[in-house]
Amino acid sequence: MEQLSAGKKLDRAFEKLGKKKTLSFELDLDTDVPSLKALDAESEPAPGEEMPVEAAELISGAKITVTLESKKPIDESGDKDFVGMAMKISNSDGDLAEYRVIGDYAYVRADTDALGKMMGAPVPAAEDLPPEAGAIKNVIQGKWVKFSTKEMEKAAAEGQGAPGGPAPDPSLDAKTQKKLVEALRKVLAREVDFKTTGGGDGTEHVTATAPFRTLITQLLGEIRPLAKDLPPGMELPTDKDLKDAPNTTVKADFTLKNGELAEVDVDLAKLAENAKVKKLGLTLRMGDGAKPTAPAGATELNLNELMKDFFAGPAMSDGEFAESGLAD
Repeated sequence: MEQLSAGKKLDRAFEKLGKKKTLSFELDLDTDVPSLKALDAESEPAPGEEMPVEAAELISGAKITVTLESKKPIDESGDKDFVGMAMKISNSDGDLAEYRVIGDYAYVRADTDALGKMMGAPVPAAEDLPPEAGAIKNVIQGKWVKFSTKEMEKAAAEGQGAPGGPAPDPSLDAKTQKKLVEALRKVLAREVDFKTTGGGDGTEHVTATAPFRTLITQLLGEIRPLAKDLPPGMELPTDKDLKDAPNTTVKADFTLKNGELAEVDVDLAKLAENAKVKKLGLTLRMGDGAKPTAPAGATELNLNELMKDFFAGPAMSDGEFAESGLAD
C-alpha cells in the first residue's frame, strides 16, 4: 500500500502545480570547483579549451529563478495565455543576468564583466565602444534595456525572407503531450520505488529511487511509438546508445507541504562515475512567486536602427576588427 500511496501523493502534488496561474521555481546547482573541473577533464577538451577556474567559480552555487504568469491554469495554457515571464541567473556574488517578458516587450540586463570572465573573453568597456553602439553601452554597464518582441519577430521574418512572418517553432500538440505524460507515469509506477516519511507541520518526504539506465531505457521504450508525433529533428537515442549509461541507483527526495510540492533534491555525483566528482546536486524549490513586472527606467533598443547603424560604414579588416575589441 505504501508504494501506491506515496506515488499517488506525488502525482497529486504535480497536479496541484498545474492548477496554479502564477508559478515560481528556483533551480539551485550544488557543486564545487574541483567537481566541475573533474567533469570538464572527463570530456577531454582540446588544449586551451579547458573550463576556466573563473567559470567554475561562477557556476558553482549558481541559481536559476523562473516565474510564469498565465491567464489560465498552467496545465491548460498555450503560448498566448502567458502574460508574464521572468528569469534570473545568480550566484553568491549577486545577479549575473535577468530576462523578463511583459506584454509585447522583453527586458534584459546582465553583469557583462562577470559573464565575460566566465567565458574567458573580457567584454570591452562601454567608453571604448564607437558612438554607433548607442544603447549597447547600457547593456555593458548592467542597465536595463528593452525591445519589442513584435519587432524582433518582424526582423527575423525579413531576415528569413518570409513575408508571412517567422516560421513557428516546432511544438507538441496537446494530445501528444498527454500521451507523453501518461507514458512517464506508467514507467514511474513500474520502475521507481517510492517511500514516504512523515514530518511535522504538514511536511512529508517522498523518496523515489531507481537504476538510471533501466529507468531511461524503459521510458524511451514507451515514447518510441509516439516518435511520429514528435517535432521534426527530435531523434530518440536507441537502446544501443544507452548501453554505456551508468546503471547506478539514483535517488530524488520530494518535499511536500500540505500536499503541495515544495522542493526536490537530486544527488547526481554517482552518475558521473568519477571519484573526483564528490559534490554534484540539484535542488528545485517551488513557490507561488510574485507576478513579473516591467522594470522602471529601461532604455529601448530599436533593433532595426541598431543593426543598420552598428554595421554601417566602411568594412573593417580582420585585424581592425580584432583590435577594436568587438570580436570578444
